[in-house]
Amino acid sequence: MVLTLASLLALLAGFGGALHPFGDALAVFRLQVGVMATTFALALRLTGMRIGLVLAIVALIAIAPAIWQRVGPVEVPNAALTVYQKNLSFRLADTGPVTRDIIAQNPDVVTLQEVTQANFAVLDALKETHPTQVHCPFVRVGAVVILSRWPAVKGSELCVTGQGLAAVQVTTPRGDLWLVSMHMYWPWPYRQAEQLGLLLPELSALKGPMIVAGDFNMVPGGYSLRAIAGATDTRRARPALNSFPRFSPWIPMPIDHVFAPGLGAVELRPEFGSDHRGILVRIEHFDFGD
Repeated sequence: MVLTLASLLALLAGFGGALHPFGDALAVFRLQVGVMATTFALALRLTGMRIGLVLAIVALIAIAPAIWQRVGPVEVPNAALTVYQKNLSFRLADTGPVTRDIIAQNPDVVTLQEVTQANFAVLDALKETHPTQVHCPFVRVGAVVILSRWPAVKGSELCVTGQGLAAVQVTTPRGDLWLVSMHMYWPWPYRQAEQLGLLLPELSALKGPMIVAGDFNMVPGGYSLRAIAGATDTRRARPALNSFPRFSPWIPMPIDHVFAPGLGAVELRPEFGSDHRGILVRIEHFDFGD
């Protein structure tokens, strides 16, 4: 009973990120904790305790959205644009494979994190196809970057130095569009909550449709992702796939995301020497407010 209640309490506390950042730290492992709580609860039921079934149902209801975000089908037959999101890793030794993959996928927008002098060759290789390039210093692991095939609106570049946010408004054939690249800290006890508090006003001040992509170090259902979606009037592309396979297939970490005004369908790309897999997102046609 103690293990069941403890795991169930941890599961429910993971929904409290708006009250304390510790909630988002627990939210990262919501699916794993939920499976544990369900298992312990069903074990109670097998011992004859009827409350075990009730607790198992509560745990399953709590993790049902997380399961759906990972397996729910998404189709975007007529994509308006494509985004390639990738944390390059400051330890990346060979930039060739990821560069070739980006070129092969031919995305309209590329958002990168952990861009350093060692892997800057990726940007150089894409200058011809993606001439709009915004580079914003973050911390020692490297900068956040936006690459676009479309021209920038003059004077629109935004760099929140040291806080992991770069933005630029570009002129597309359908209208002006904000592009944002983000790199968030890990949640509590690290600085994600403080960082979020600084960046939400910056995001809210950007007027017009926007694409927000990056390494958010947060899984779906966390408060920080909900807050970003609310501040930008966007929705997160699905499904939520394991973009950070560092631990194991049994501990999936979908922490790289793309937010857009329209529905987005996510496809995983290989690691190519990074500790993150890239995600290629096809986004449906959406209203530019023309």
